Amino acid sequence: MNMPERQHTDGGRVLDNNNTRALIIFLVIGLIAGWLASWIVGGGGLLTYLVSGVLGAFVGGYLFSALKISLPIRNVWVSQIITSTVGAIIVVIVARLIAG
Repeated sequence: MNMPERQHTDGGRVLDNNNTRALIIFLVIGLIAGWLASWIVGGGGLLTYLVSGVLGAFVGGYLFSALKISLPIRNVWVSQIITSTVGAIIVVIVARLIAG
């Protein structure tokens, strides 16, 4: 059986097709989560949706992990969107509290 050769990086391309696809999916999930969060707590704007959703993905993921919350949803995309939306809601509320 032939083993694939190990690829050496020379500082060239950083993102290959899999990484690019994962980044796009992450951004789309963040955009959906930001839109849902703004629909729940108010706010608007495409950039606002994206920023709050992406930050919410990290906050929600950390929070659910720290509290050992596991959603009983089989669909991984829906689970990630819900987790990101919860985090985005928290991000929006905290941002409003800080901004006054």
